[in-house]
Amino acid sequence: MNKLAFIFLVVLVAWGCKDPEPAKPAEQEYQPTPVTLDLPYLFPKMVIPADNPLTEEGIALGRKLFYEPMLSGNGTQSCADCHMQNSSFTDPARFSIGIDGLSGKRNAMPVINVGWMDKLFWDGRANGVEDQATFPVVDPLEMHADWDQVVEKLKAIPSYQELFRKAFKTSGITKDRTVKAIAQFERTMVSYNSKTDKVAVIGGGVFYSDLEQEGFDLFNSERGDCFHCHSGILFTDNLFHNNGLDETHDGDKGLFRVTNNPADIGKFKTPTLRNIEFTAPYMHDGRFATLDEVLEFYATGVKVSSTLDPLMGHQGGIDMTPHEREAVKAYLLTLSDTTFLNNPDFFDPD
Repeated sequence: MNKLAFIFLVVLVAWGCKDPEPAKPAEQEYQPTPVTLDLPYLFPKMVIPADNPLTEEGIALGRKLFYEPMLSGNGTQSCADCHMQNSSFTDPARFSIGIDGLSGKRNAMPVINVGWMDKLFWDGRANGVEDQATFPVVDPLEMHADWDQVVEKLKAIPSYQELFRKAFKTSGITKDRTVKAIAQFERTMVSYNSKTDKVAVIGGGVFYSDLEQEGFDLFNSERGDCFHCHSGILFTDNLFHNNGLDETHDGDKGLFRVTNNPADIGKFKTPTLRNIEFTAPYMHDGRFATLDEVLEFYATGVKVSSTLDPLMGHQGGIDMTPHEREAVKAYLLTLSDTTFLNNPDFFDPD
């Protein structure tokens, strides 16, 4: 064996005996900080999904994503563009305009106290808050994006990589984690500081005016009959009703579009009355610009159809005098919570 061949053999043997590359250490899990919502005693317990517990880091990420225009197809529109805080997180326009300049077909529902809702949208097509957050991103009339592309855009930003790692223990940006973070933030958007809430505190020293008290009594009487649908501390039964807006429902059949059950034609989700002062226009199609118009409709405009809710049909509407309508309106205004509209925890974080 010549000298050159010997040297080559020695190098080859040495290389074969070289220690293997050390394995990369497993990613250390980050432990998010748990959050428990501090709710007034009159509110029911909010059921939080076991696979999406509230954490400081998850809520912070969801808040940032709520205001993130990259969730839209052309990077110009965020959730907050159609759910504005000063309008109790709804849109003051009758129909929202999407990124392509196209108009929606329903008024945006307010994002308020949604943590107690198991069905969302006017037709109930979303099963819970996480599911609700998936729809606007891909809707061609709204943000008109592709979820895979949205995820890739978020992955390209190092700060988002770190925010997702802290919110979900390990790195990785996915559609599932994105909607979970948004849902965490939305569950914190609770309104509970209206005059009505203060009156409900025994010994709190806050009382209704005479007109507000009259409205309260009418609202909760068989005559006014508002309390059946707008019930409890949430001021919604979270159910679906045909409240007599139309006779034929040719334009929008509501819940029927989801269930295909003829008994559901013309039924829409009962909206909460909390912050009703700030959520105009009203009804699923925003046809009423003021509360006065709404009360006038319930007094004189209820249309009879085969699926009209019996609570509406038994008296052909709510025939209140003009003074009684003013009293009910005065009571409804006691549901206004300006602290919710100005809560810095809900502001755009950037």
